[in-house]
Amino acid sequence: MLKRLSLIAAVASVFALGACGSSSTDGAAPTSAAAPAESALTVFAAASLTETFTELGKQFEAAHPGSKVTFNFGSSATLAQQITQAAPADVFAAASPATMKTVSDAELAGTPTVFVRNKLQIAVPPDNPAKVESLKDLTDPQVKVALCAEQVPCGAAAVKALDAAGLKVTPVTLEQDVKATLTKVELGEVDAALVYQTDVIASAGKVTGIAFPEADQAINDYPIATLKGAPAPTPAQQFVDLVLSQQGKDVLTKAGFEAP
Repeated sequence: MLKRLSLIAAVASVFALGACGSSSTDGAAPTSAAAPAESALTVFAAASLTETFTELGKQFEAAHPGSKVTFNFGSSATLAQQITQAAPADVFAAASPATMKTVSDAELAGTPTVFVRNKLQIAVPPDNPAKVESLKDLTDPQVKVALCAEQVPCGAAAVKALDAAGLKVTPVTLEQDVKATLTKVELGEVDAALVYQTDVIASAGKVTGIAFPEADQAINDYPIATLKGAPAPTPAQQFVDLVLSQQGKDVLTKAGFEAP
């Protein structure tokens, strides 16, 4: 009987030791082996920066493994309003100093830096059915014209250019950003539109651009800034640094933007 009790105790001891060993080797991996947390970055940018910033976003993610850049492209005026209404964002790139000022006056932006300039062209369909050749041709009531709304940067620039030429144009539509304005030409809904030269280039042949001298009097400066209280302040500054770098300038100038 004593021998049997001793055997049972020995077996129990072995199982107890095995259980202890199991808990020490099958537990959670050390924190040093955990994957790095993803770095999320949100950039609000003017619609005319869609192609270039999308490319720079890919370059940023490649240079910062684990990072993810999300863009909100649209009218600078609308984006500025969203930021002042507490929309979460890390970086704001506007198509005019006036729209950046809205955010700066609300004490929500760091010090802005102008990184590029842009100017208007007349966009027409490739076959140019209305035979538009100059800004004056847009005053013909038979020519259907699309313009950006005056409160957005491309619309304000159009007003300046037309005022400089002493011309009045009655558009058939006013759009809320430059991409929507360009789309009216691409779809053949209008004969011409005033858009940025960069948007003409980005259309890849869907429209033809016509330069006009008064555009030089309505050039838009584009400022960029990190936002105060940004959820991701370090990646925000890194993205701004990329835009201001030679690498960023190469992407932007290739797209038709001009140096400030």
